[in-house]
Amino acid sequence: MRSFLRLTDYKKEELREIFNIADNINRYEGFLTGKTVVMFFPANSIRTRVSFEKGIHLLGGHTILFDPSALDKKEDIRDVCGYLQNWADAVIVRHKDIDLLGKMAEYLDVPVINAMTDNNHPCEMMTDLYSLSQIRKDYLSDKYLFVGADGNIGRAWKEASKAFGFSLTQSCPDEFRIPETDCIDNLRDAIVGKDIVCTDSFPSEMLNGDNKYQVTKEIMDLANAGAVLNPCPPFYRGEEVSYDVIDSEYFVGYEFKKNLLRVQQAIIVFCMERSVR
Repeated sequence: MRSFLRLTDYKKEELREIFNIADNINRYEGFLTGKTVVMFFPANSIRTRVSFEKGIHLLGGHTILFDPSALDKKEDIRDVCGYLQNWADAVIVRHKDIDLLGKMAEYLDVPVINAMTDNNHPCEMMTDLYSLSQIRKDYLSDKYLFVGADGNIGRAWKEASKAFGFSLTQSCPDEFRIPETDCIDNLRDAIVGKDIVCTDSFPSEMLNGDNKYQVTKEIMDLANAGAVLNPCPPFYRGEEVSYDVIDSEYFVGYEFKKNLLRVQQAIIVFCMERSVR
């Protein structure tokens, strides 16, 4: 396995190997010297693109950027890949269709790294779990709550829980439930006994006026002592999270995402080292 499409493609020990690389990323100075990484990102991507592009630069590599729409043309994707691998040493793709990424991984002889699809967001999950490992004594024994609807972030947390083996519960109306996920519709009940509370922005159908799924400081007070709030950016104050909870000690803070840089560097190293074994 060279590409990085789903966390469940790997054993937990392999994923933790990525964390070990991240811990020692300074040892990989110059790892990408003379290498070109082709990136497909939309214009509205900020955090993931900036951290990937800077990380590649710091490892000595060169990036070439395209909009993902470049992959949606009439030309067969196997032909696109056949030419692309003449020059690319790795490909990083943000595209709605994970099946397209799977085809690219099949047709390319270089790693394909998933920078987000409509089904998951593996690099984001790896970074969040790495960051949690720095601030939680035993982050895989913590009880996780996802507050939000079925979507790529919720499914990404579900995928991460399966890959790493931690407990995950969802809180939302029944019609927004993630398949095969424990769900408690009452947020006040759901948050009791939880240690890590994660959110995603709400679809308009969930913003029905009373906003009973908004995570507030009062709601966080019902969680376990020392619990933390990890909202997926972009988050919206006054919608899935209140103003007061973001300004409280529960919020993990903006520096929580700082590790996107080193974790995504580590994923590149992990994939490219494996590809030459």
